[in-house]
Amino acid sequence: MRPIEPALPNNLKRAGLYLHVPFCKNLCSFCPYNRIEYDDTLFEQYERAVHEEIELYKQSLNHCEFVSLYIGGGTPTVNLSGLLRILEHLKSAFSLSCDICIELHPSNMDTACLESLKDLGVTMLSVGVESTSDHILKNIGRNHDGKTAIDALRRAVEIGFDSVNADLMFALPGQMLQDWENDLRAVIEEGVDQISTYPLFSFPYSDLGQAQQIRQIKRPASHAIRSMLDLTQSLANQSGYERCAVWSWLKPAKKKFSSITRHHYVGFGPSAASMTGKDFYVNTFDVRAYAASLPKKRPIVLSMPVDKRLEMAYWLYWRVYELKILDNDFQDLFGNAFTIDSVFSNVLTPFELAGMIGKKNGGYYVTESGAYWIHRLQNEYSLNYINRLWGSCRREAWPAEVFL
Repeated sequence: MRPIEPALPNNLKRAGLYLHVPFCKNLCSFCPYNRIEYDDTLFEQYERAVHEEIELYKQSLNHCEFVSLYIGGGTPTVNLSGLLRILEHLKSAFSLSCDICIELHPSNMDTACLESLKDLGVTMLSVGVESTSDHILKNIGRNHDGKTAIDALRRAVEIGFDSVNADLMFALPGQMLQDWENDLRAVIEEGVDQISTYPLFSFPYSDLGQAQQIRQIKRPASHAIRSMLDLTQSLANQSGYERCAVWSWLKPAKKKFSSITRHHYVGFGPSAASMTGKDFYVNTFDVRAYAASLPKKRPIVLSMPVDKRLEMAYWLYWRVYELKILDNDFQDLFGNAFTIDSVFSNVLTPFELAGMIGKKNGGYYVTESGAYWIHRLQNEYSLNYINRLWGSCRREAWPAEVFL
């Protein structure tokens, strides 16, 4: 990836939108995402720049159908009035009638906040519970307790969004299998529509990685991951949830909350990425550099061209994550001249022979036994991708290049 500004995505037909809000009141040391401590003046600069970035894209995207708007962070509601102004601008600029999804922190989602979001069209939300055990939350530096997290979930469910997802972390310092079972049962009892889980990874560039003085990505023990995932699968199935992705379980007939599985998308804000089918690019992570670039130029720090084969591989990667790889979806994107087998049989056949994937209903599906091992392989790419790209962009506002 190099500092080359690609053309505006004038020919996008169907895409998602992403907004990154990088501000938090409390910076969790384990968090690998781009975030910065909240400051009123800096938020004003950020908000002004986001409005200008939206205007830069407005004309080029006027014929695009938008499948969703996803808002992540940071803590998106750390300045609610500012977020609502940006959301109103996005809705009017792109005539949005799609799902609007947002990540929420338990300490920044009171009833008035939730009602304001719903009134403005937010349909799906994810609450960063992480754990319901106070001693575990203290171990990872969260600034809320278990009761705050459960109360936040309860409010979200009662207000009646289309989907409420509970984010939980496992393989945490001091966390035993019983702690994990307590967390799962607690969020299930609140009636959430989806449970998303992920283990704690330490990246060298994160605050935790810096404190640990690690040079490589630090992963939890395999047996801990496996035992906690097995328990999750068992409890979720008993409670009527079905696995919808490697790490996630969903109630039947409910909408799936996901941040990363849109094929084409355009991002706004510091560190936001865009995938147009022709190019993949990312904005500078530095809030001040981001704001200084606009409105004269797009704040793109690094980009790379995407050819057809690479785009197909990108599609395959995320379909494997979602456990379903369907020919109809593939051909809708790439044309009837292509099938999954004609392009990827050499990749998929070994996994089929090993029993990790199987053929079904015009495509492939990932088996229960294959989900764990295939995702272990995916992690070898995704974790190193994150470490190289995000690590470089966290260190420098405008790095010269990054090799993925």
